[in-house]
Formats: sequence, C-alpha cells, structure tokens
Amino acid sequence: MSFLFSDFKGWKAYCEAHNMTLYETVLEYEQEQKGRSADQIWEGLAKAYEVMKNAVKTGLEEDMTSRSGMINNGAKKVYQHDLPVLSKEFQNLISRALAAKEVNSCMGRIVAAPTAGASGILPGTLYTLQEIHQLTDRKILEGLLIGAGIALVIEQKASLAGAVGGCQAETGSAAAMASGAIVYCLGGNIDQVFNAVAITIQCTLGLVCDPVAGLVEVPCVVRNASAAAIANSSAQIALANVSGVIPVDECVEAMGEVGQSMESRYKETALGGLAATTTGQKISKSVLIQDIEVLPDQDEPTNS
Repeated sequence: MSFLFSDFKGWKAYCEAHNMTLYETVLEYEQEQKGRSADQIWEGLAKAYEVMKNAVKTGLEEDMTSRSGMINNGAKKVYQHDLPVLSKEFQNLISRALAAKEVNSCMGRIVAAPTAGASGILPGTLYTLQEIHQLTDRKILEGLLIGAGIALVIEQKASLAGAVGGCQAETGSAAAMASGAIVYCLGGNIDQVFNAVAITIQCTLGLVCDPVAGLVEVPCVVRNASAAAIANSSAQIALANVSGVIPVDECVEAMGEVGQSMESRYKETALGGLAATTTGQKISKSVLIQDIEVLPDQDEPTNS
C-alpha cells in the first residue's frame, strides 16, 4: 500500500524504509489511488507544466486587462521596466508569477496549483529556475510531484482553501510547494526540502484572504509575486542548512490552528482587510454597478 501523506515525518520514514525518493512515493500514490499508469502521470504532468509556461507567455505578451479594471498589464510593466531592483533574474521571477496569475484574473487557462488564486507561484518559480540552472523538463516534473506531495500533507493537517484558512492556505501553500520543489531540483536532501517548506510556512503564517470586491485580483495577484520571492528565499536558506527550528509538521499544525481561529471576515468573504477599506468598498460598489448594467433589460425578450 502506498504512503497516504498524513505527515512529513511519516513521508520521510516511508522513503527511507522503501529506499525511495520523495517524488517516487508521490508517483506510487498516484498510481495506486488514482488507478493511473506511470506513463499517464508523466504525460499529465508534462501537459500541466506546458499550460503553466503558456500562462506565463500569455501574461507577458497579450492584453491582460480584467473586467473590473483592477488588473491592467502589470506583469508586462514589471518585465519591461529598465531598472531591476536586484537582478534581471529576480525581475523575471516576479513578472512571471504576476503574468500567470493575471491570466487567471482575465479568465485565461491556468493550472490551479494548488488553487486558482495561487496559480502564478509555481509557474513563475519553476520557469525561472529551469532557465537559470538549465534543468531538464523531467527534473521540473519530479519537482512538481514533490510539490503535490507537500500539498497533500498540508491539506490533511491544515487547508489549501482561502475560505477555510485564509491566504496562508493558498499562496502560503503554493509557496511551500515551490520552495520544496526548488530545493529538490537543486540537489537538496529530504531534510532540506522539508526545512524549506517549514520556513516558507513561517513566513506566510497568518496571511488573511481579503479579495477586493470579492474578486481574485487585488491583492491576490501581487501576493503571487511576493510568495514566489518567499519560496526562493526559503529554498536558499534551507540549501545552506540553516534550520527553521520548528519542525515542518508543527509549522503545518500551526497553520491549521491559525486558520481555524481566524475570523470569517478574513477568509475570502471580502468583509475585512483590504476589501473593507474605503477604496476597496468604492471598487466593490463600482463592480456591482457594472454587473447590474450588463444584465438584460427585464422588458426585453431573452432567448431560451
């Protein structure tokens, strides 16, 4: 029977007992639980990664203006800006995470990884990682499997949904998935992978979900960029064997506890945080008016 991803400690023990890598255990889980062959799983991963890369490309090349007007080609502006804050690689990372998430906000095709609201983080990080380190597609796909395993554990011990655990459960989880994948792809061991996850969760703990006007646009898009940066910083720290001190399973448990105690207005209800600001409320009313205006006139016949 395959490992059921109840915790990280058990995941490591299973790998050691069966002389398997992290990604091999996830592959085994998918085969047994989903009834799919290894070839089918690799093919599905390849398709998912292609969609991720295409989302980055689309976001950087096509018009990304959302119906609300809150999203207006921000990724392209960042990508094309002539003054990198740190380096061109960092600028690329941020703009790619923004790009893929803007595609989601503009109703384009993305991979929910693990959610649509966090759909720019893995594409931005893995696309840039592969470019910088000249990694093979196979290595990236192995990283995606590890990211999936990380998400499975977080889902069991906390949540992946903003409506349940706040934005820490969405962008936080996606960043944890990305940081673990990065460490693995760069040759890190199991302890380093899990330490990266722990550090990432510590950096995103308590992040609320407060979408302005109830739309997954502001602050969701820019949080994808910041989460991509956190994923990379956590990976860098973990690769240097700097301990996050608190074990990864305890970090995930803390995430679950914080999510449970968080007030409902901070969990995707658009009733608190940035959504409740003066500007946030003005935007909400404006978006509502626009939605009403596009509804068919009640006196006009409609096609049935």
